[in-house]
Amino acid sequence: MKLCLFGGTFDPPHNAHFIIAEAIRESLDLSKIIFIPAFQPPHKYDKYPVTPVEHRIAMLKLCIDNIPQFEFSDIELKRGGVSYTIDTILEVKRDKGIGSNDLHFLIGSDSLAEFKSWHRWEEVLSESRVVVARRPRFEETDIDEDLLEQVTFLNLPRMEVSSSEIRERFYSDRMTRFYVPDVVSEYIKQNNIYGY
Repeated sequence: MKLCLFGGTFDPPHNAHFIIAEAIRESLDLSKIIFIPAFQPPHKYDKYPVTPVEHRIAMLKLCIDNIPQFEFSDIELKRGGVSYTIDTILEVKRDKGIGSNDLHFLIGSDSLAEFKSWHRWEEVLSESRVVVARRPRFEETDIDEDLLEQVTFLNLPRMEVSSSEIRERFYSDRMTRFYVPDVVSEYIKQNNIYGY
């Protein structure tokens, strides 16, 4: 079994999340992508507070529950507070009974620039295979060469859309039809999220 961990706030989950997840699964011939919502996301600087976790879980599960290649994990939600990546990786490896070569961990290229500031970052590299999704305006010259040699860059769809942009669209009552699955849009409106 080969897996990839896909962590994030998922506030809200959007189409780019799922397109990228499936592209990774196919490119690396993985059994599953495990979506792991953060309880308290580190490094979040946004003018809107993070949506309550029960809504973020509900929206994500509406999207992936009927897709056998995608799996939801509440591992960081149960832990509470700010979770460290290395703790999540080690716990998944233990729970799933898999080795370092079979566990992939996805990050965006923007996170790679600050990767060496992460808690126990060297262990993240040794305990999993770090996969990097390129983000717009990313330059490899900004990254230490030794780090570049230890990660895998995938040619994934370049989706220049973000959850913050989608929240703005909901707040300003602009069209979101092509940004989020219909079930997410309906849930947002029914539960008065993002200004609805």
